[in-house]
Amino acid sequence: MAPRDTFFRSADMSLTQLYIANEIGREVVSALGEVGQVQFRDLNPDTNAFQRTFTKEIRRLDNVERQLRYFHQQMEKAAIPMRSSSDFSDTLAAPLASEIDELADRSESLEQRIISLNDSYETLKKREVELSEWRWVLREAGGFFDRAHTQTEDIRQSFDNDEAPLLRDVEHHAPRQNGDTQGQQSFSEMNIGFVAGVIPRDRIGAFERILWRTLRGNLYMNQSEIPEPIIDPMTNEEVHKNVFVIFAHGKNILAKIRKISESLNASLYGVDENSELRRDQIHEVNTRLGDVGNVLRNTKNTLDAELSQIARSLAAWMIIVKKEKAVYDTLNKFSYDQARKTLIAEAWCPTNSLALIKSTLQDVNDRAGLTVPTIVNQIRTNKTPPTFVRTNKFTEGFKQL
Repeated sequence: MAPRDTFFRSADMSLTQLYIANEIGREVVSALGEVGQVQFRDLNPDTNAFQRTFTKEIRRLDNVERQLRYFHQQMEKAAIPMRSSSDFSDTLAAPLASEIDELADRSESLEQRIISLNDSYETLKKREVELSEWRWVLREAGGFFDRAHTQTEDIRQSFDNDEAPLLRDVEHHAPRQNGDTQGQQSFSEMNIGFVAGVIPRDRIGAFERILWRTLRGNLYMNQSEIPEPIIDPMTNEEVHKNVFVIFAHGKNILAKIRKISESLNASLYGVDENSELRRDQIHEVNTRLGDVGNVLRNTKNTLDAELSQIARSLAAWMIIVKKEKAVYDTLNKFSYDQARKTLIAEAWCPTNSLALIKSTLQDVNDRAGLTVPTIVNQIRTNKTPPTFVRTNKFTEGFKQL
């Protein structure tokens, strides 16, 4: 019995040359990878990665690996745990080529499914935020219109006099909703328009200054804080916002206000001056919010169910893809005999493991039904062999997976 190897002493090593039938090259490398006692030498040192034989296969596996990482990121985002890779360590056999093809096709299909569900969820979430903001604008608009109506005459005189700036001191009002004062002249009859919307609270100061300087104060503005934060659907972060309504005279001025608002990331919403019509708008928005909420919950449940299903097998798929990439990385180190259609490889292995390696190769030949055996020749050499306990990346990675 050979002495047990330690980290301080290497087993005797042999340099071998292997002649492998081209049709079983992948199976041979996979089987030797499971044994974990072979270090292949690169017989194509002057060939770059793009010129090697199996570049196409590696690129395909890189894409599958990217898709699996995407699934993992989505599971982390949804707080769905992945089944541990240790659950598969003793049961996961080397895959067949057909199984790799099936995994690649399945991964492609699942990626499209998850992306579609994610896009739907984000679109619905964005719509929900827009409806929530619109509802706050409608709720606050009544109070804004009432306060504007009490100063209608001052506003009209100011608009008629370009020299009188009218940017009022902005007041912070508690949420309220009043009906329009009866018998008052509407803003449209006075040729006064308004712009309503929601803006991030940290930009309200800059918003006011830009409006003042651009329009020389010829506007009337009211604003109030939204008491609860709005969740940004893109970043999933809380954003504090304010509702505003700006009254001004003239289409050009209103167009400028809209451009300034949008440049500062404000969202503009349609509001009716009439209180009855505004109540109808609020009712419609509430109905839409309820519908969007139901669809959102169903979409989220479907997405979580898909990710939970993937989570059961994802660790195994990652192991399979890494092993397959290791196989093709190793095959790229081989040379090819065109005349005999044979792969030629050189590898270091422990001398006392030669019998195990030869029996492993014979098993691969028998399973493939080939009559021509894989030939293993020992080569006499003066080259310094690698230390057995320091295996190459291929075998080391294979055994750790």
